[in-house]
Amino acid sequence: MTWQDFKHQYLVRFWSPVPAVIAAGVLSAYYFGLTGTFWAVTGEFTRWGGHVLQFFGVDLSNWGYFKVIGLQGTPLTRIDGVMIIGMFVGCFSAALWANNVKLRMPNHRIRVVQAIVGGIIAGFGARLAMGCNLAAFFTGIPQFSLHAWFFAIATAIGSLFGAKVSMLPIFRIPVKLQKVNAAQPLSAREAQAKKRFRIGMFLFFAFICWAVAKVFDAPKLGFAALFGLMFGLIIERAQVCFTSAFRDLWLTGRTQMAKAIIFGMAAGTIGVYSYVQLGLDPKIFWAGPNAVIGGLLFGFGIVLAGGCETGWMYRAVEGQVHYWWVGLGNIIGSTLLALVWDDLAPAIAINYDKINLLKALGPQAGLLTTYVMLAISLLLVLWWERHFFNRKQRQQSIQASVRPAVQ
Repeated sequence: MTWQDFKHQYLVRFWSPVPAVIAAGVLSAYYFGLTGTFWAVTGEFTRWGGHVLQFFGVDLSNWGYFKVIGLQGTPLTRIDGVMIIGMFVGCFSAALWANNVKLRMPNHRIRVVQAIVGGIIAGFGARLAMGCNLAAFFTGIPQFSLHAWFFAIATAIGSLFGAKVSMLPIFRIPVKLQKVNAAQPLSAREAQAKKRFRIGMFLFFAFICWAVAKVFDAPKLGFAALFGLMFGLIIERAQVCFTSAFRDLWLTGRTQMAKAIIFGMAAGTIGVYSYVQLGLDPKIFWAGPNAVIGGLLFGFGIVLAGGCETGWMYRAVEGQVHYWWVGLGNIIGSTLLALVWDDLAPAIAINYDKINLLKALGPQAGLLTTYVMLAISLLLVLWWERHFFNRKQRQQSIQASVRPAVQ
């Protein structure tokens, strides 16, 4: 394979979701083993909101939520912080390689409202449940935390309501035909693509050099940065978006991303289990109403906004301004949750048990139960896909039989 073939096949073209998400699952297990924590983003976004409040003179020393997640240091001195920076760099590098960076404004004001409101609801729900589509789902389930199953089921239900609301007439924007200028000459596009590819490569390798140097100074931070870079490449090149996984189930019947996510969790589960047997403690959170309520809000919010945490991150660096607003809404929503946490937590969170399936059922039974539930999830997705298209086919047959009678 020549360099040009490799470049086109693996750096410019989009990747198939299933192997890409499986790779993300495997990487997330190694990430847990090397850093001692799981792949997560909204906790760090909440800390960013906390830093903004501190900048404006707000005293956060008595805020219970920041006592739970910690607010010490800066994004450059926290594992989650450097990992997220790595994700943004990975996303941006991959988008540059494919010449997939272009400033695109929202095509209607209602989209901005959807982005901000949906982002706030999703951010609030994610932090209420102590995690988003990553920490309370994709990496939460492989951590054997029962709360992640509560969150996942509630998110699916919330996304169904979000899909129904997003299809209301108020959110349907009329299509406008616009006159466009002459197409950009092919030679100009090729020159731009080559320039951006070189910039992307420089950014990618410069960050690797920085992260490797960091490994010798602060190993966990350096590894977190490298893993973040890989996570960013995967979600941008494979266009990994949990919102589309849930929304497409209800609106189009497409299940490819949903199946990819299940396979990815299955791949990550055995890796996490191995590290747990070596002595690492998984991340377990309260299996209380907070997980259910948070999941419902999160599922509704991501569909209304049009993007989840991974989805808005890679689309934002691609230049889609709509997702800048989604990201801002996420940070606002998660910070609002921190504001009201002390009032909500005793009733719906901290007085409930943190249930680790490996301890509650035993190591082997906990592992087997997790895989059985993942298998059931896959079967339900396959059943729904078949049911959706069979129903659609029946509806089309009925419509076809009615037309001749009307004529």
